[in-house]
Amino acid sequence: MILAGVAQWRGWRPTLPVALAVGIGLRLILLISASSDSWQPVDYNEGFRAAGRAILHHQDPVLASQGSWHFLPMIPYFYALALATGLPWEIAGRVCTLIADVVLIALVGRLAGRKHAAAARFQYACNPIALMVAVIHGQVEPISLVFLVGAYILARSARTGAENGGTGLNGAWAGAMFGFALSAKSWPIILLPVVLAILPNWRQRLYGLVAAGAVPVFFLVTLPLVVSSNWADMLNVARYLGEVRPIVGEWGWTALMTGGDWTLAPTAAKIGQIILYTTIALVMWLWWRADRIDQTSAILLAFMLVTPRLGAQYLLWFVPFLCARPTRWSRPAMALAAVWAGTGYIYLTQFDDTGWWENHEWWAMSSVAVLPLLALAIPWYRRRPQPVEGLPVTETELVPATK
Repeated sequence: MILAGVAQWRGWRPTLPVALAVGIGLRLILLISASSDSWQPVDYNEGFRAAGRAILHHQDPVLASQGSWHFLPMIPYFYALALATGLPWEIAGRVCTLIADVVLIALVGRLAGRKHAAAARFQYACNPIALMVAVIHGQVEPISLVFLVGAYILARSARTGAENGGTGLNGAWAGAMFGFALSAKSWPIILLPVVLAILPNWRQRLYGLVAAGAVPVFFLVTLPLVVSSNWADMLNVARYLGEVRPIVGEWGWTALMTGGDWTLAPTAAKIGQIILYTTIALVMWLWWRADRIDQTSAILLAFMLVTPRLGAQYLLWFVPFLCARPTRWSRPAMALAAVWAGTGYIYLTQFDDTGWWENHEWWAMSSVAVLPLLALAIPWYRRRPQPVEGLPVTETELVPATK
């Protein structure tokens, strides 16, 4: 973050090869450290590894991991391939997330547009949240995001192509890319209306919607071909994937409610989900006339403000979009979020189980200090963007939308 800040202050505009070299170098250094550490994240070491091994042994990854893996089998297929090479799990499980995060560096530049590409991709290459989630945690968010950002870029290309007489297949490709993002993690579903809205007409939106649904279905029906799974098991897996686990107490208002302890609280989770989905719908409507990247940032930041449950990896969701179209408060918000996440990833992991749980209480409750800056980072003045002569589009937020 310091390196990115200096680049912003000095006005550096590194080329794509330089940004990739810096990004790869930082990630490889962290990979060496993380893979040799005696501490490994619980979900990564137990749930993710069990899912990869299950594929190697022709078992259902959800059932074999006893629910530790609760997504479609796309990423366990990657895990199985990496394990089949003989690499130790501490490296094999991080290979696909590291590669996806490196590809994201280039895609964030494409998302930002030619004028601001250099700054955006370098900001993402050095972003500590991305580094910690992709390498220390080995979480799958970068894989979901690389396909999601790709869907935005393809949808935008489909709009340009339509102006030049393109076909509806452009929308189908964007939808398929979104389907891969959804196959990696379920959360991108809240952004499906945004991606479809980028497409230029209803025919392309229909193609995109069908393709977005076809990819997850494809991965679901591959299970009987790859593992020992019958149709009854597939239905059980599909039902499990649709459930929301009522675990609260890690972040925000539920952390204050529970004193920073993880708790199974179905009532609080249910009320929280209602608040969450209502907020998402409201923000989507309020920013409907805005740039779609700004609308996405607003939705994801609002999600962080009201969600009843959160893992530190969720904080990566908005990072590519805020790097592509920063606001006045986006960098301070990402810096504070990185400090909070880093405290969990680096400081708390130095304790034994007892010490971890004791420190987890104050750490979880301290998350409320991050919320005000996340709220300020929302592109409030871009709900109805008005281009201002002499100002780049990413700075129009500093000018009131109405006089």
